[in-house]
Amino acid sequence: MENDILFLIGFVAALILMLVGMPLFIRFLKKREINQVTSEYALVEFKNKEKTPIMGGLLFVVIPVIVFFCIDRMAFTDKKALFIALSYLLYCSVGFIDDALVIRSHTNDGLSPWTRLGMELLYTSLLFYFFKDILPLQVTIPFLHIHIVLPWFIYLPFMILLYMAEANAVNFTDGMDGLCAGVSFIALLPVVIFSLHEDWHIALLLVCILAGLLGYLRFNFHPARIFMGDSGSLALGALFASTGLLFDKCFALFFIGGVFVIEMFCVVLQQVSVRLFHKRIFSYTPIHYAFVLKGFRESNIVLNFYLLAMILSLIGLFIGLHT
Repeated sequence: MENDILFLIGFVAALILMLVGMPLFIRFLKKREINQVTSEYALVEFKNKEKTPIMGGLLFVVIPVIVFFCIDRMAFTDKKALFIALSYLLYCSVGFIDDALVIRSHTNDGLSPWTRLGMELLYTSLLFYFFKDILPLQVTIPFLHIHIVLPWFIYLPFMILLYMAEANAVNFTDGMDGLCAGVSFIALLPVVIFSLHEDWHIALLLVCILAGLLGYLRFNFHPARIFMGDSGSLALGALFASTGLLFDKCFALFFIGGVFVIEMFCVVLQQVSVRLFHKRIFSYTPIHYAFVLKGFRESNIVLNFYLLAMILSLIGLFIGLHT
């Protein structure tokens, strides 16, 4: 009963703080002209988003984490919850620096790929070093319950690859009003269910983050008043990677974050095809933009991606419950 009350308090507190804080944050960003910088390759339909404030992800990262640590007296002693929270915050910091450089230069050039890669490599390695005692160091095959134990020198590269893949996949999905945050909200629901079986402290943190995303969506639905930026997308990617590893649900994560996987897969295919064969497979990538070229309305594309996310999340939930 006490835990249920904490879940309710955490959700309501994070949601109210988002609903109250976001308009103030938007006003602050507009006053300082901290706005989205669209790429020179962006579709014409999206050039008008140039004046929309960015860095909204900062609030749905910071506010839920603060609420969580304020209402959970045992949070600082729960190493698993600390692992999730630090993953979330550290990758947010990478995105924040990238966003800040984009805003400062007024171009789409933020962190160089190698610098960003180096920061992600460093942060993930530090997370492994300080939290390896709570990580399962194995991969479990769903349904068969076969546990493949990995030595640290294999598990660490696997962990780094998963973090980077998830962070970039979520980042690719961020490009339409309400798309990334809505898909993330849906994908996070089965993760909350897993956490209820694993650690209620983590469940409380995730419930606070759900409330943060919901509050953010209030201002990110079409027409968006703010964008999350890399501050939010990289943090969300790390959140999914850290929970997938900690709960040993990596196979389930592949489906739970299926929309992110599809987005990244299409980008990679397009890049390989262009570089090797000088031909495009898709009219545009990330793939959600290709539907714009086909004449679909942005809001309809987003709703259809939500539906796809729901289907894939249910499949992932089923797999995860049998892992």
